[in-house]
Amino acid sequence: MRLALRLARRGFGRTSPNPMVGAVLVRDGAVIGQGWHRRAGGPHAEIEALSNSGHNARGATLFVTLEPCCTHGRTPPCTDAIIAAGVGRVVAAARDPNPAHSGKGFEILERAGIPASTGLLSREAAELNEAFNHWIVRGTPFVTIKAAMSLDGKIAAANGQSQWITRQRARAWGMRLRAGADAILVGVNTIARDNPSLTVRLPGFNQKPLRRIILDPRARSPLEAKVFSDPFAPLTTLVVTKAAPKRRVEAFSAHVRVLEAPVRNGLVDLRWLARKLGAENVTSLLVEGGGETNASFLAAGLAQRVAFFYAPMVLGGHAAPKAVGGQGVPGLRRGITLRQAAWRRLGPDLLLTARVNTTARQS
Repeated sequence: MRLALRLARRGFGRTSPNPMVGAVLVRDGAVIGQGWHRRAGGPHAEIEALSNSGHNARGATLFVTLEPCCTHGRTPPCTDAIIAAGVGRVVAAARDPNPAHSGKGFEILERAGIPASTGLLSREAAELNEAFNHWIVRGTPFVTIKAAMSLDGKIAAANGQSQWITRQRARAWGMRLRAGADAILVGVNTIARDNPSLTVRLPGFNQKPLRRIILDPRARSPLEAKVFSDPFAPLTTLVVTKAAPKRRVEAFSAHVRVLEAPVRNGLVDLRWLARKLGAENVTSLLVEGGGETNASFLAAGLAQRVAFFYAPMVLGGHAAPKAVGGQGVPGLRRGITLRQAAWRRLGPDLLLTARVNTTARQS
């Protein structure tokens, strides 16, 4: 099963809106076939493993990181292929998280006389597909807030200079976060101040179709910004409200998609946007906005994870922008707490990753 998990990770950043899955066929203690899901629409891991076995799967045990699918989608059901190949036993790490399908694959296999069990390395399997699991159950993207800051929480100096707070290894890790996401989101101030590319500059992912979401209620972004004019402009969505001047909206519509969102508390309704993106198969969203954008997602209870990079420097200054802005909380008891915190050293910088407790921010 550990081998199956390693194989599944080879699909990182390429399988959405499907999960990463690995499969291994074993007979008499020897691996006779293995495979992983390489891309959405391509063969599933089980099919690759069966093909890789040279049609010698009869009586073998199939180890797979996720319950085999039992429905027709872009590919036929894996349960049909497993039964046809005469597999003797199936061991899955995790059940299908989709409530409509969970356990049904096992039932079909059992009715065909193939014993099936689950639970082996289930925690590791759940962590592997935490974004997919969240999206398939809730219908909204798994949101990670990423920020690079000084030790005192500043994402730029008082004069606005922000490139580069962290060093090369930390920036490379940030690119890996982009590679694993379906979409990246920033606010209008980030576009106006930094004119970022918002692309994946990582070997093997340079052409990844990463969607770019810009929160710009009044359509104030510079028309000449990279995200509206580069070769990836068709992947850009400008999110405006009714307050945006019609002339500006028409100018942007000639180059990118413009989406008019409802307003909540004077700002773009982020819950509406999350549901909209989820319906468009955005399973994972990386928020790289400024302090106000980050604060809005946290306050709305829409962030599931943070990835905070800390550089060994202190910037200070009342005017220096913070990683998380907003109005703040009225007291310590209302603070947004984190769990499963993990620290990683990246050269001179530190990376904190943690899950966000989202139960309290629903106002």
